[in-house]
Amino acid sequence: MKKTNEWIKLRKGLQERLPAMLGALKAFVTAESPSTVKAAADACAALIAAEWGRRGVRVEVLEQKYRGAHLRITREAGGGRARGQLLVLGHYDTVYASGTLAKMPYRERGGQVFGPGAFDMKAGIVQALFALDAIERSGAHLGKRLMFLWTSDEEIGSESSRKLLESEAKRSDAVFVLEPSLGPKGLLKTARKGVGEATIVVHGRASHAGLAPESGVNAIHELALQIARIRGWNDVRRGVSVNAGIIEGGTRPNVIPDRARAVLDLRALHVADLRKIEKRLRALEPILRGAKLEVRGGFSRAPLERRYSAALYEHARNLGQQMGLRIGEATAGGGSDGNFTAALGIPTLDGLGAVGDGAHSPGEHILARAMPERAALLAALLLTT
Repeated sequence: MKKTNEWIKLRKGLQERLPAMLGALKAFVTAESPSTVKAAADACAALIAAEWGRRGVRVEVLEQKYRGAHLRITREAGGGRARGQLLVLGHYDTVYASGTLAKMPYRERGGQVFGPGAFDMKAGIVQALFALDAIERSGAHLGKRLMFLWTSDEEIGSESSRKLLESEAKRSDAVFVLEPSLGPKGLLKTARKGVGEATIVVHGRASHAGLAPESGVNAIHELALQIARIRGWNDVRRGVSVNAGIIEGGTRPNVIPDRARAVLDLRALHVADLRKIEKRLRALEPILRGAKLEVRGGFSRAPLERRYSAALYEHARNLGQQMGLRIGEATAGGGSDGNFTAALGIPTLDGLGAVGDGAHSPGEHILARAMPERAALLAALLLTT
């Protein structure tokens, strides 16, 4: 399947299946799946597994002790002779607590579909499901094994799924991440910032603020000086940001505080900047005499640098042109599991999921008309990569 008219036929076939896509989306969204509620997540995983199982692929439900199950779904290459593997990656967990549906129900209105997790990222799972359907219906030969991996803890750091997704990525020639696209134009994410969190703890010396201020070492004052120093590390042009998001310290106004703490959000677009920030954090020295510093944490996700997505993006853009779709790219400030796979040197293209807006908010929604288009693009990528 390489001719333009065949890609257009694929797209039109998926457009006819939009009602079925919305039916699957409704089922997935109304199965609430907060990251931290194992029973709810497991129930949603079972529903998704059953839907994929109807396609005749191998579905493995990988149970977890404290989190929801991960789903590993395999579609072997045509003739059973794979010339490699392609990994399609995503998550079904959401940031919403159980019971959110009561105040944020699934609903379709004016071409938009609302509901917790619809945009981030259950519509992406539906699009992958119907992309597989389109491949099967086309009768096209699959040269590579397709591995679909849907995890349960991406929204809380991927602690239980990271080894699994990295293991599958190492076996793969490319990774397609079904996280939402960016903006109303559905831009693919060809770069993502590395993300981390660091904590600075200052130890000072308590004293009476009125009777013996000279005997104390004010931990809050030391922390304020350190934050002012760190603020200078921000570099918008290079995509470096260090944000002091939490400040704690002190007990009473008339006591010189002996302890203060700041939690920093760390982001960088380039590995070199990530390493520079971490080196600077470890090299911090006290400014006030008698103060002591303790620095914990650092980056947990390396950046997804564009060099790992550029070729895949260009391929996707060309396929889009043949389908009559305009495909663009963008850099995202947040991280995803695609950061992990790109850090391994595996070509990774992110943002192939739903087109919409409002992730993690009461207004979260997708554009229904874009679902078949994105499914068609994914199907074409899986057939030609």
